[in-house]
Amino acid sequence: MTVIHEINTLVWLGELSRRYGRRVTLGDVPAEVWDEVARPGIDTVWLMGVWRRSPAGLAIALRDASLRASFRDALPDLTEADIAGSPYCVRDYVVDDTLGGPAGLAEARSRLAARGLRLILDHVPNHVAPDHPWLTERPGCLIHGTPDDLAAAPDAFIEVSGQIYARGRDPYFAPWPDVVQLNAFSDELRTAAVDTLVSIGDQADGVRCDMAMLMMNDVFAKTWGDRAGAHPAEDFWPYVIERVRARHPDLLFVAEAYWDLEWALQHQGFDHCYDKRLYDRLVHEDAGSVRTHLQADLGYQRGLVRFLENHDEPRAAATLPGGRERAAAVTVATLPGATLWHEGQFEGRTVRLPVFLSRGPHEPADERLRSFYGSLLPAAAAVRDGEWRLLDSAGWPDNDSHRNLLAWSWTGTGARHVVIVNYSGTPAQGLVPLPWADLAGRACRLTDLLAGQTYDRDGGQLLAPGLYVDLPAWHSHVLALT
Repeated sequence: MTVIHEINTLVWLGELSRRYGRRVTLGDVPAEVWDEVARPGIDTVWLMGVWRRSPAGLAIALRDASLRASFRDALPDLTEADIAGSPYCVRDYVVDDTLGGPAGLAEARSRLAARGLRLILDHVPNHVAPDHPWLTERPGCLIHGTPDDLAAAPDAFIEVSGQIYARGRDPYFAPWPDVVQLNAFSDELRTAAVDTLVSIGDQADGVRCDMAMLMMNDVFAKTWGDRAGAHPAEDFWPYVIERVRARHPDLLFVAEAYWDLEWALQHQGFDHCYDKRLYDRLVHEDAGSVRTHLQADLGYQRGLVRFLENHDEPRAAATLPGGRERAAAVTVATLPGATLWHEGQFEGRTVRLPVFLSRGPHEPADERLRSFYGSLLPAAAAVRDGEWRLLDSAGWPDNDSHRNLLAWSWTGTGARHVVIVNYSGTPAQGLVPLPWADLAGRACRLTDLLAGQTYDRDGGQLLAPGLYVDLPAWHSHVLALT
């Protein structure tokens, strides 16, 4: 199963340059660093932000006082040199020379592949930078406006080389000031998107598509109405993905997706879509809410990306303090579907760094948390094999704390595992019946892969009334059964 580690490429290379006292690019990252990246349990690396950033977009960002204030909040000793521009304001889909250029990326991909890791890169389907070549070479790819539009709504339109274009946006928020809107209904844009994604597929093993749901026909029509032109019979993503996969049949497609459109995007060709609902439930709600979410169709769940943070969300160590982060991490790590882990999450970083910046603040590592993740990821890799099943729990008339327990099993080839999480701030006890009928009449041993403890139990008792558990607040068991 796919386990992704997101790395902010520009910031990471800057940290490595300071660590080694020389300029480090993708082409000359030391071997021991690639060994560090290839930590047990990770099989895919997302090098976020490798494409050329936009000088025009950067100039717009530098004029935004609120944006600059957010930069200084994250990095109190901010300098102008630290502001690189947004990696989602793409000037061109060519690896930036400051990162090592295309040759550097090719070397990085080779180093990753030698360690059994796949490479994912970004694609931003909804918009481009105001100095992207398509504004002059392929203007049919864009949403256009008029001088009257610009006069009436200067925040929603932009003039570039005498032409008026709509700024990029989604249907619920104000336009993004530094990008220009692409037209999902345009045949020219669809052809250009296929060409771009084929080129990305030449350089990587997968692609993470930013705000993918914005290009769906219904969403795009709601956002742009008549400006987009005639509503195509075929949706954007089925058209594009089919043609890209004709060239790259194994290219992994990952969608950043919201608004409960994950299932639709899976059926339009995406392998995995962000599971923002699970994130929200883990951060803001309780075990019952999480359990309800996990009752969804298993095929749908396999196509989700579980996460506790990424570059768009606050740091887990800041939003899930103490034991709650560990309980949530065990949950995410051992569910079906893909998982996404963010650079710095394992070390307990708390500052969410704006993607415009090339440097972050120094934050000392939380060594205990790093050790926890160092045990969790390889344990989860061993657990997530075979058939997953959500398990029930039971309690007693005077003790219903079992409602705070989350439990599931994995049945693999020659391996059986049980995961039980107390997703609450108080102790929880309960009985969890295990699903394997052949345990009757057998002596069984349960080994906790995180704590190292072993428990000998009668197999019949594990079936009924079930495995007895007594977990402190936010604690868990990740058990191998033999």
